[in-house]
Amino acid sequence: MERQKIIAYVNQYCKLRDVQYAAYEMYARKHGLTAKELFVLDIIWFSPNGCLQSAICERLSATKQTVSAIIKKLLKQGFLSLTESETDRRNKIVRFTNAGLEYTKKIIPPAAHAEIDAMSELSDKDIAELVRLSTLFSNFMKEKLDKIMEVQE
Repeated sequence: MERQKIIAYVNQYCKLRDVQYAAYEMYARKHGLTAKELFVLDIIWFSPNGCLQSAICERLSATKQTVSAIIKKLLKQGFLSLTESETDRRNKIVRFTNAGLEYTKKIIPPAAHAEIDAMSELSDKDIAELVRLSTLFSNFMKEKLDKIMEVQE
């Protein structure tokens, strides 16, 4: 495919990605959160036994500093608790407090239902194709950007 056509598709894809991210950002703001804070709450919500701080970093492709700052804010608000991992004392398990559960149940389940409802508008074939192509593109993007960063170091 010619480069100009690919550039047009990249621009179209980026606009779609931005619309999706903006929807999360607006939803998060409505609840006094950033999108990253919303995503952290989402990860913890769907980890009933708690989750490791490192797992949150990995899932969000976020730095330890970013996730730590979010967790500190939510700790200060009384929504989270931290306990040491039995296998690695440097790693902390993040869990909701009762106040955190009460706060988050008004935010995460409705958003999760919206995602499920939006996805259910697609056919099974389209869902599989969306996930397959998103996986391919995400992996290629990561690979290409990693190569650029190696060269720039």
